[in-house]
Amino acid sequence: MTTYGQLPRRLFCLLLAISLTLAAAGCSNVPRRYVRMAERDVTLTGLVASLEKYQGKMVLLGGTLIEEEANEEYIWLRLKNRPLDQNYTPHLPAEPSGPEAGFYWVTVEKNKLPQTYRSWARMTVAGRVTGTTRFETEPVLALVYVRGWGIDGKHHGVWEHIDPNYVPGPPGGSRYPNLPRGPGY
Repeated sequence: MTTYGQLPRRLFCLLLAISLTLAAAGCSNVPRRYVRMAERDVTLTGLVASLEKYQGKMVLLGGTLIEEEANEEYIWLRLKNRPLDQNYTPHLPAEPSGPEAGFYWVTVEKNKLPQTYRSWARMTVAGRVTGTTRFETEPVLALVYVRGWGIDGKHHGVWEHIDPNYVPGPPGGSRYPNLPRGPGY
């Protein structure tokens, strides 16, 4: 085969490789921005042991909804911990009664979550550590992002907190100093 004849084949292989890479990157269980913001390799055990170290920082945890409480402003969700795998999918802990089988809480503004959240069998949570606990040992997170898996596919869902007052700026600052600056700058 001549070099000219191999060109379409190579181009096809290159396009196929690019497509598969983009598809794999687009199918992540947690958006990359939350993975980048989150503290690496935080477990529930580590969080409970060093709560003040993580105060105000983003963490990723898995869980299943156990109970909920509500007040005038917030919904409080108590989750039983489900450690995350490398794809940020929650699973049962290795030891059902071990330290990773504990509980934690997430708070979210009332009426913000989709109604299907009660049907989620498992959740992947990105939240900011508030530095407070309930029942002395259960840390509280302010919910920023959650991906829920229902028993069947129709109950899957995603929710994220969008701050309308935040306008992201370009990395490294603005190249255009004469542009008006919003509240996020």
